[in-house]
Amino acid sequence: MNTAFLLMAQYDGKAIIPIKDVCRDYFAPLTVENLKLKIATGEIRLPLVRMEKSQKTARGVHLQDLAEFLDARRADAIKEARQLQATGSSLRAT
Repeated sequence: MNTAFLLMAQYDGKAIIPIKDVCRDYFAPLTVENLKLKIATGEIRLPLVRMEKSQKTARGVHLQDLAEFLDARRADAIKEARQLQATGSSLRAT
């Protein structure tokens, strides 16, 4: 399954998804301001696209960047689940 194609369907083919939509759909219960802060400090590794050079301009996330972020989080979850399963298997064997 291709995450980028799923996101295209979810966001009606938009290349840049407004930060408020990304926040609502993937980072609840964070507020948009908290999400921006976590991105700015590197706590959440997701590039923000600024539509103009102004500080007050609309910001969004490129669809491909969001897809890669989601895929990376999925890979982390799979790795963690496998480690937990291996740990559980070794505990049952003893």
